[in-house]
Amino acid sequence: MRQSIIYEVTINYIGSLSDIRKREPFVVYFSNLKRAIECVQSNLAVNGWEQKKVNYTAVYRTLKVKNKFVCDFDAMKVKFFQVIITTKTLNPLLTTLGIDEFPTTKK
Repeated sequence: MRQSIIYEVTINYIGSLSDIRKREPFVVYFSNLKRAIECVQSNLAVNGWEQKKVNYTAVYRTLKVKNKFVCDFDAMKVKFFQVIITTKTLNPLLTTLGIDEFPTTKK
Protein backbone atom coordinates (compact mmCIF):
# COMPACT_ATOMS: atom_id res chain seq x y z
CA MET A 1 0.00 0.00 0.00
CA ARG A 2 1.24 3.48 -0.83
CA GLN A 3 1.88 5.80 2.10
CA SER A 4 1.07 9.49 1.83
CA ILE A 5 1.30 12.52 4.07
CA ILE A 6 -1.57 14.87 4.90
CA TYR A 7 -1.47 18.07 6.90
CA GLU A 8 -3.71 18.72 9.88
CA VAL A 9 -4.47 22.38 10.60
CA THR A 10 -5.93 23.01 14.07
CA ILE A 11 -7.16 26.30 15.48
CA ASN A 12 -7.10 26.21 19.31
CA TYR A 13 -8.77 29.00 21.23
CA ILE A 14 -6.63 30.01 24.21
CA GLY A 15 -6.32 32.74 26.78
CA SER A 16 -8.64 34.28 29.32
CA LEU A 17 -11.39 34.93 26.77
CA SER A 18 -11.77 31.21 26.14
CA ASP A 19 -13.05 30.85 29.72
CA ILE A 20 -15.93 33.20 28.94
CA ARG A 21 -16.80 31.81 25.53
CA LYS A 22 -16.11 28.08 25.30
CA ARG A 23 -15.21 26.96 21.77
CA GLU A 24 -14.08 23.61 20.48
CA PRO A 25 -10.86 23.45 18.44
CA PHE A 26 -11.39 23.65 14.68
CA VAL A 27 -9.59 20.94 12.68
CA VAL A 28 -9.23 20.62 8.91
CA TYR A 29 -7.03 18.38 6.74
CA PHE A 30 -5.14 19.18 3.53
CA SER A 31 -3.20 16.98 1.14
CA ASN A 32 -1.00 19.86 0.00
CA LEU A 33 1.04 22.04 2.40
CA LYS A 34 0.98 25.06 0.11
CA ARG A 35 -2.83 24.97 -0.08
CA ALA A 36 -3.08 24.61 3.71
CA ILE A 37 -0.90 27.68 4.27
CA GLU A 38 -2.77 29.69 1.62
CA CYS A 39 -6.06 28.85 3.30
CA VAL A 40 -4.77 29.91 6.73
CA GLN A 41 -3.28 33.12 5.34
CA SER A 42 -6.43 34.10 3.47
CA ASN A 43 -8.63 33.51 6.52
CA LEU A 44 -6.27 35.52 8.70
CA ALA A 45 -6.32 38.38 6.16
CA VAL A 46 -10.11 38.37 5.86
CA ASN A 47 -10.45 38.62 9.64
CA GLY A 48 -7.77 41.29 10.07
CA TRP A 49 -5.00 39.22 11.70
CA GLU A 50 -1.32 39.42 10.76
CA GLN A 51 -0.71 36.76 8.13
CA LYS A 52 3.08 37.07 7.87
CA LYS A 53 3.61 34.79 10.87
CA VAL A 54 2.41 31.77 8.88
CA ASN A 55 4.53 31.49 5.74
CA TYR A 56 5.57 28.49 3.68
CA THR A 57 9.26 28.58 4.56
CA ALA A 58 8.70 28.80 8.32
CA VAL A 59 6.08 26.05 8.34
CA TYR A 60 8.07 23.72 6.07
CA ARG A 61 11.30 24.05 8.05
CA THR A 62 9.57 23.66 11.41
CA LEU A 63 7.70 20.56 10.24
CA LYS A 64 10.98 19.00 9.08
CA VAL A 65 12.68 19.63 12.43
CA LYS A 66 9.88 19.35 15.02
CA ASN A 67 7.01 17.69 13.08
CA LYS A 68 4.75 20.46 14.43
CA PHE A 69 4.28 24.17 13.70
CA VAL A 70 2.65 26.32 16.39
CA CYS A 71 1.92 30.04 16.11
CA ASP A 72 0.07 32.12 18.73
CA PHE A 73 -2.03 35.15 17.79
CA ASP A 74 -2.56 37.91 20.29
CA ALA A 75 -3.81 41.47 20.47
CA MET A 76 -3.23 43.98 23.26
CA LYS A 77 -1.17 41.38 25.18
CA VAL A 78 -4.09 38.91 25.25
CA LYS A 79 -3.73 35.57 23.44
CA PHE A 80 -6.77 34.69 21.36
CA PHE A 81 -5.92 31.54 19.40
CA GLN A 82 -3.09 29.45 18.04
CA VAL A 83 -2.58 27.78 14.69
CA ILE A 84 -1.09 24.29 14.84
CA ILE A 85 0.02 22.46 11.69
CA THR A 86 1.12 18.82 11.96
CA THR A 87 1.73 15.98 9.55
CA LYS A 88 -0.25 12.74 9.54
CA THR A 89 0.61 9.55 7.65
CA LEU A 90 -2.11 7.83 5.67
CA ASN A 91 -1.77 4.08 5.22
CA PRO A 92 1.03 3.54 7.75
CA LEU A 93 3.05 0.36 7.65
CA LEU A 94 1.23 -2.54 9.22
CA THR A 95 2.28 -3.20 12.78
CA THR A 96 0.95 -5.30 15.64
CA LEU A 97 -1.12 -2.26 16.73
CA GLY A 98 0.12 -2.81 20.27
CA ILE A 99 -1.74 -6.13 20.57
CA ASP A 100 0.16 -8.68 22.64
CA GLU A 101 0.44 -12.34 21.85
CA PHE A 102 -2.40 -14.56 23.07
CA PRO A 103 -1.45 -16.09 26.43
CA THR A 104 -1.26 -19.87 26.52
CA THR A 105 -1.28 -22.16 29.48
CA LYS A 106 1.77 -24.30 30.08
CA LYS A 107 1.17 -28.06 29.89
